[in-house]
Amino acid sequence: MYDLTGFQRDLLYVIAGEEEPHGLAIKEELEAYYEKEIHHGRLYPNLDTLVDKGLVEKGQRDRRTNFYTLTRRGRREIEARNEWEQQYVEA
Repeated sequence: MYDLTGFQRDLLYVIAGEEEPHGLAIKEELEAYYEKEIHHGRLYPNLDTLVDKGLVEKGQRDRRTNFYTLTRRGRREIEARNEWEQQYVEA
């Protein structure tokens, strides 16, 4: 996960916290967190990067709507990140 941007890590966490979220749902979650608009030109290329890295799988709900889920590797990466963070931050 060291090679991901902070935005890409946030995408992983949002996907992990939802059940098969679609792009718009992910976008809305991040906009609420960042308190600013997330443009499609930022969102979808970063989601595609996570798919290319094998951290996220993209499925198709219908002809216009894709959904995203974490792969096993994506879950392991989040777990490893959480363990690393615990070295520095008490829960």
